[in-house]
Amino acid sequence: MYVVIVEFTTHAQHVAAFRRRVIQQAGDSLELEPDCHVFDICIDPDRENCVLLYEVYTDRSAFDVHLASPHFLDFNATVQTWVNDKKISTFERL
Repeated sequence: MYVVIVEFTTHAQHVAAFRRRVIQQAGDSLELEPDCHVFDICIDPDRENCVLLYEVYTDRSAFDVHLASPHFLDFNATVQTWVNDKKISTFERL
């Protein structure tokens, strides 16, 4: 399994809009991508503008399919200006 962790820091004025849009993105990924097994959204209770995603895919190629999907491309374009910082880490689950 291929694990992706993404940490977003959004601009303060976009916190609510980002949260709504990332919830939609998680639902789209789980519904439209058979090789997306987990798409959890976590928030930091002490930093409202910090959102962490925990995603699990069958393998790296499934994640590449995710990155090329229309729903991801739309999400990425929509939130690009809302995000102050984005950190991505990938892992293989043992």
